[in-house]
Amino acid sequence: MADSKPGRIAFLGSGETSLAGGRIFETLARLIPAPLRVAVLETPAGFEPNSAGVANRVAGFLQTRLQNYNPILDVIPARKRGTAFSPDDPEILKPLLRANLIFMGPGSPTYAVRQLKGSLAWDLIRARHRLGATLVFASAATISAGAHVLPVYEIYKAGQEVHQLPGLDLFADFELPLSFVPHWNNTDGGEDLDTSRCFIGMERFQQWCDLLPPGHTLIGLDEHTGLILDFKKEACTVSGAGSVSLARECNPETYASGKIFPLADLGNIQFPDPIEQGIPETVWGMIQNAPALLEERGPDSDILSLVERRQSARASKNWPEADRLRDELAARGWLVTDAPAGPVLTRLP
Repeated sequence: MADSKPGRIAFLGSGETSLAGGRIFETLARLIPAPLRVAVLETPAGFEPNSAGVANRVAGFLQTRLQNYNPILDVIPARKRGTAFSPDDPEILKPLLRANLIFMGPGSPTYAVRQLKGSLAWDLIRARHRLGATLVFASAATISAGAHVLPVYEIYKAGQEVHQLPGLDLFADFELPLSFVPHWNNTDGGEDLDTSRCFIGMERFQQWCDLLPPGHTLIGLDEHTGLILDFKKEACTVSGAGSVSLARECNPETYASGKIFPLADLGNIQFPDPIEQGIPETVWGMIQNAPALLEERGPDSDILSLVERRQSARASKNWPEADRLRDELAARGWLVTDAPAGPVLTRLP
């Protein structure tokens, strides 16, 4: 049922829709057997009124950047527990059952942890990874995946004291204590304000780093830079415009872009049993029964015809007709987003 080793994981410091981010996505897509099925989760930005727009912009970028791989894209509106868009709703999460590339990105790391920790969505993501799916985390999602979370907004924006919070701890299954800090080399503050180390600056970062337990590994990722973990090759690759820093006892060692180093440099990794350790049997049952639970999600000829008519209306600048066709598509269960390479269709829940 499972590969002998789990799928790849990429962590980005920022810039998931940048040139550097696009190259990382393309590198990963090239290694995934067809068909390429991409799931984009809204969760980290689920508290924002425009979270669907945030996720759809990423989906539109991927539709264009990965067009040579004919991706099947799903945006998953798993925004908030206790609502109609819950990360515990099996119906919303159906695309995860077959996804072989799963992405989470911008938003709030602490919000993402609150919504995902112990959720069905997080169990499905971990299970799909065990079975070989590739995971990509950027910015806020990168922080949330660690054992310990840097509460950026709470410290930088709300003025709370420097503190740590528990993260999703993706690598607990591997008995590997890892945490992540993106935007490592940020300079948005200019000469007047140190915004490195994910906006909180060196002084407060050092206070936060001192709170990490002994033996912990911290990974700092420069902006527009990623680290790809390949569990089959047991190697890590730095890709992008900057570098990656590995810090133990808050003493960083820097790896430049293009550097490949052993996975063991992250610590003493232990591979979990693919289908037994730490994931509920009900989740494995959902994945095994995916063919029965999922029907093909591609648009039929009627939907494609509506899309073509809308494109013609837009080309002739008949905006009322284009809007009407957009609304008709939405009423029939499809969200249409305009991207440089053409319209992107996403099935609505």
